[in-house]
Amino acid sequence: MLSDPDSGRRGIAAALVGRDDDVERVRSFLDAAALRGDALLLVGEAGVGKSVLMDAAVEAASEMGTLVLRAGGAEFEADVSFSGLNQVLLPLLGEFPRLPEAHRVALSVALGMGEGLPSDRLVVSSATLGLLRTVATDRSVLVAVDDVHWMDRASAAVLAFVARRLAGSRVGFLASSRTGMESFFEGVGLPEHELQPLDDDAALALVAVRFPALGTKLRRRVLTEARGNPLALLELPVALTGPQRPALSALPLVLPLSRRLQALFISRISELPAASRQLLLLGALDGSADLRVLKAATTEPGDCDPLAPAEHAQLLQVEESTGRLTFRHPLTRSAVVELSTADQRRQAHLTLAQMAQRPEHRAWHLGEATIEPDERVAGLLDDAADRILGRGDPAGAVAALTRAAHLSPLRSDRSRRLAEAAFIALETGDMEGASQLLGDARRADPAHGGGSLYAAATAAYLLSNGDNDIETAHRLLTRAIETRTDPDSGALIEAIWTLGLLCWFGGDAAMWEPFHAAVAELGPRVPPDLALTNAAYVDPVRTAAPVLPKLTAAISGLRNEVDPVRILRISYGAVYLDRLGGCRDALWRVVSRSSEGGSVPLAVAALVHLCLDDFFTGRWDEIGQLSAEGLETGEQHGYWHYAWQYHYYLALVAAARGDQEACRARVDELLRWATPRGAKGVEHYARHAQGLAALARGDYEEAYRHAVAISPAGEFASHVPVALRVMMDLVEAAVRTDRRAEAAAHVAAMRDAGIAELSPRLALLVAGSEALAAAEDGAAALFEQALAVPGVERWPFDVARVRLAFGEHLRRARAPVRARAQLTAAMETFERLGARPWAERASNELRATGSGTTHSAGPGVLTPQEREIAVLAAAGLSNKEIGQQLFLSHRTVGAHLYRAFPKLGISSRAALRDALAALPAGSPETE
Repeated sequence: MLSDPDSGRRGIAAALVGRDDDVERVRSFLDAAALRGDALLLVGEAGVGKSVLMDAAVEAASEMGTLVLRAGGAEFEADVSFSGLNQVLLPLLGEFPRLPEAHRVALSVALGMGEGLPSDRLVVSSATLGLLRTVATDRSVLVAVDDVHWMDRASAAVLAFVARRLAGSRVGFLASSRTGMESFFEGVGLPEHELQPLDDDAALALVAVRFPALGTKLRRRVLTEARGNPLALLELPVALTGPQRPALSALPLVLPLSRRLQALFISRISELPAASRQLLLLGALDGSADLRVLKAATTEPGDCDPLAPAEHAQLLQVEESTGRLTFRHPLTRSAVVELSTADQRRQAHLTLAQMAQRPEHRAWHLGEATIEPDERVAGLLDDAADRILGRGDPAGAVAALTRAAHLSPLRSDRSRRLAEAAFIALETGDMEGASQLLGDARRADPAHGGGSLYAAATAAYLLSNGDNDIETAHRLLTRAIETRTDPDSGALIEAIWTLGLLCWFGGDAAMWEPFHAAVAELGPRVPPDLALTNAAYVDPVRTAAPVLPKLTAAISGLRNEVDPVRILRISYGAVYLDRLGGCRDALWRVVSRSSEGGSVPLAVAALVHLCLDDFFTGRWDEIGQLSAEGLETGEQHGYWHYAWQYHYYLALVAAARGDQEACRARVDELLRWATPRGAKGVEHYARHAQGLAALARGDYEEAYRHAVAISPAGEFASHVPVALRVMMDLVEAAVRTDRRAEAAAHVAAMRDAGIAELSPRLALLVAGSEALAAAEDGAAALFEQALAVPGVERWPFDVARVRLAFGEHLRRARAPVRARAQLTAAMETFERLGARPWAERASNELRATGSGTTHSAGPGVLTPQEREIAVLAAAGLSNKEIGQQLFLSHRTVGAHLYRAFPKLGISSRAALRDALAALPAGSPETE
């Protein structure tokens, strides 16, 4: 900080007219950023003054002693990964050694300054944040980004990540963005300040200051045409003087501002010397705009500096600290390109390709410079696409592949590259673009109809997402896999993954046969994640047990995994085996990456997995929030075939909570998608929700009908993993409808299949089902066995259902005290979850035991179970001993005592005896 901190503020005020409020906002931002870190996004229409305010803020920050790192988005470099980040971090190259090795390598590779495997974007983002925080320990830092709406996708994601995590860092992030522009920069949630057009008084003052000799009539016309836009106010008088003044009366009354200003810029550029225009064109087409490189590339002869005329015309400026050329307004850049000829642009790209340091930059410029088909250039772009995709920039890969396709001499190569671009476009969330690219692939090679595996996989995906039936999509992709001539194993593997999705939708074991055949054909080449998911997800009843150790290891490895595709694929293996808890952190990273430029469909799928884990672990309210987000995102991007899954989880919650109408509405939404498409697998999930709703309202006949429609009693249908979720529903419904033989047969099927070995929750349900189906004299031991399974506390709704059934059995066996313990614990869980029908059922059972208190009491009054536990604790029993006596876990006992102590006005077990003795007299509860 300088000794005079107000010097920077005076600079801001002097640079602007009519912007007092805007100046004050930026002034506050600079102060906050220099002390504790802050971010601010300046937004407004073209020419409203964002760049001028940004310039003034940068000048003020520099005078305050802040290190300024400035960059600008480039419309013509939006497809070049990390070009914007390169601008920001180039002045900090000397600081890279201060970073940990992993971060140093990640940044070096991403910026094209080092060799090695590309790092995940999250690592690059963390490295960038770490670098800025490190530098800020010496002096405050300001990252100033002009035209962030034109920043390349990869850089935009990194900068958005950084901007959200500056608290306590002494790093400021200031960016400008044009209103209404599509952008890769996700600024939602960042503080914004919108610049409005100047009011009439301020506009008049600005024109009077800059053009004091301007006549009254002309000044009035300028004010009318500019409508408060500062750039128009400053540029129109220049254009409307001299030879152009007679044309003033011919201007239309209403002229789009952008077109009018574009014309003004072109007229100013056309007056420049040829060497200056060449320099401007090179700068416009090369986002890095290194002035030394651009000057070296200028071929026009002459002793004059080609930069001087452009600087004199105030079209550009040079940053002294970085030696980079920057345009004063983005329209200047557009005008330079529009004014050039196609041949001039091609020659400029060829020159830039020869000077490019990064292979993908060279390939991109060569692609733009090439007219005729050229396989060498197409191959370079194809290779560049692989590198760009490896850096987590699928949109950049699509752009490179599309250009490579246009330059491919052979129809087959052109079709193949367009098809691969279409498949990658699905990952970006661009369904419409994927469809268009697929159509282009087919037209490129009509003889084969775009017959590559990528084309088939994309077509099948689009068909399943649209209004077509699943069987058609499945048949198309199966035929493509079986008749393939494409040697690309990567395309085959992606096609197999897509085929698995269709099989899952189809819900028919026969549909899985070509899938298993294709996986078997890969032999030792089958990727480990595909083999794992095939065993753990497709038909877990029969194939999951042998791979459980591998699945556990893979889930454990997710803590360091950065590839969102791999996170999702491993998580699929956890879905039916109750291991999604170990995937949650990784799944949340996938969701977070979506808001920072990551894959939309992967994020939507991650939210689905989180909803499933939320249901079984009792986070039911969160399901509503996540489903709303997933449904909105899916609708925005056209991912319709994910929507039914959110309706499924919302239907389950509604069913468990007794909201029959809401459950029916969600099931109707689910079936509205599934039925016309023949998605029988999806219909199974609808039956799960319908069966649970029937159980909640006591309609056991209907519950049984839905359960056996998923999988018949006494067996687990092949390739119908959702049968695991309804196995206890089936047994309970069978017992209550006097189908004892069917209940026993289904329990036997569970035991024969070894389902209890797959997860603690499934072990709980197997033992609970066996207890439900058992004779009265043997049921208690089986219920106790179920509740003794380690770790079952994680599954509150399932545990409470088993406790409820156990309590009902104990009441029938005339053991009211033991029954009350189980029923009270079950009721409290149901009440916490909002599972009203189940809580009422437990309450009714409690009443039948003779208990006068059925619902949790208020402060100062112990519940029956709290009183029973307190009495045992006062007698000297430990939590474990109490739990063994009451068939509760020691954690549950501890929780009850934790609630009882403040009600009794004590803080230790030693005071229990006296506190209980002081309670009002009442009839002791006895068996």
